[in-house]
Amino acid sequence: MFVQQLEPVAGSLSLSALVAALPLVTVLALLGGARMRAHYAGPLGLAVAALAAWLAYDMPAGQTLSSAAQGALFGLFPIMWIVVNALWVYRMTVRTAHFDVLRRSFGRLSADPRVQALVVAFCFGALLEALAGFGAPVAICSAMLVALGFEPARAAVVALVANTAPVAFGAMGTPVVTLAQVTGLPLDSVASVVGRQTPLLALVVPLLLVTLVDGRRGLRDTWLPALACGLAFATAQFAASNYVSAQLADIGAALLGAAALVAVPGAREPAQEHIRAAVLTGASSADLDREDPRPEVLRAYAPYALIVAIFSLAQIEPVKNALAQATRTFDWPLLDVADPDGEPVGGNVFALPLVSTGGTLVLLAGAATAAVLRVPVRRALGEWAATVRELRHAILTVTSVLALAYVMNLSGQAATIGHFVAAAGAGLAFLSPVLGWFGVAVSGSDTSANALFGALQVTAARESGLPPDLLAAANSSGGVLGKMISPQNLTIACAAVGLKGREGDLLRKVLPWSLALLLVMCLIVVAQSTFLLGWMLP
Repeated sequence: MFVQQLEPVAGSLSLSALVAALPLVTVLALLGGARMRAHYAGPLGLAVAALAAWLAYDMPAGQTLSSAAQGALFGLFPIMWIVVNALWVYRMTVRTAHFDVLRRSFGRLSADPRVQALVVAFCFGALLEALAGFGAPVAICSAMLVALGFEPARAAVVALVANTAPVAFGAMGTPVVTLAQVTGLPLDSVASVVGRQTPLLALVVPLLLVTLVDGRRGLRDTWLPALACGLAFATAQFAASNYVSAQLADIGAALLGAAALVAVPGAREPAQEHIRAAVLTGASSADLDREDPRPEVLRAYAPYALIVAIFSLAQIEPVKNALAQATRTFDWPLLDVADPDGEPVGGNVFALPLVSTGGTLVLLAGAATAAVLRVPVRRALGEWAATVRELRHAILTVTSVLALAYVMNLSGQAATIGHFVAAAGAGLAFLSPVLGWFGVAVSGSDTSANALFGALQVTAARESGLPPDLLAAANSSGGVLGKMISPQNLTIACAAVGLKGREGDLLRKVLPWSLALLLVMCLIVVAQSTFLLGWMLP
């Protein structure tokens, strides 16, 4: 049995924390300083973590490699298994031109460009985040806004800022699932607290979006539909994450937010021509006035309806229990780790949810989508293989970052850093979201930031007497606000709207909003750690 040590370097917590932080510093320096691609930085950071575990923490080489293998497997299944199948569904809608049908349908929901921005960037973007995440909402929504006539830079900024509130529950709840896995906290507990933080952002973001589209006039004219959309989104996200399923939180929020938006009197009325001329400064697609047959419109919406239906069915207790029977739990080979108190850690046992995981459910929805969209079997399989090829770098990044996180957690490196950070005391509640924000700003992924810092947050919370689930959730909730300034997302946005090389311009536009919303989240977490908002916690 390998027993973790908190102060393996010269008996000093400070020196040990310095060594333990080397893998994180390596990744962040390579990504942020050297501008190295993430699929190179991740494996290099993993190598540093493995060396630190072996040389400084005396973790046997076999157990070090075994812990890395467990993290890599978790990165593949269920994390990337979800992403691959979700993007596969999207690719089939693009290949069959049903995505264009969907775009024209959105354009007809309202002739007011400020409302269109809410429908496309906030509501549909949240649905895309729920199904795929990892940059897909920014790429698709910014391109769709340009097709509706938005000036490219404005379309990119709107899409980036909108991609905040849904991120913590994106890709079928992947970030919170990862957070629960690396911290050892129950998924329901973590999701519940995140669901009491990010909905507060959802109340603000739609108002911010109409301001970005049309300044003070946009806020003055469309505050009511924006507020209705945000309130409905926040309510659904809170209810689903606390009482239904973290995987369904963004899906329900996106649908209810869109329904509330178009239900507001006046939301579907056209804006005055001088407003449209001021906002829509780009060239819109020539096919926006084309009428699509009703059966084709229904087919365009079918993939998302199928996913919602299948996930909802999977939450019914008898069905949920039947699917759970396929889960395989076993002792992970060559791994026998105890914490500093001598108690076995949860990583010694591994659970493999073969059927109940979100990726398998999306795969079933994808098969049904292929049938509804009349995609031949060979073509559907070809699109799946093409999706894997497209995501090969993302797969390498996620598996290496998860492997790094598991090595740090199981060797005791994360525990050392957590004990060191706990010295911040009461200030830890304020700094906790900042750590998540920084991780996402550099890595571009709330999942990666949760994998890197989740266990650290929990250890620090326990040492300082704060609720562990509060700081774990704060890592994810603060992280969503770093998404809009991550180099990965900025590059995706620029490429989608034809502004290649203008990432710096976009960064200057969105950075103030990212920092302002981060400050709001920090104050929320501080208040939730005290009597002011402590009643909000479950």
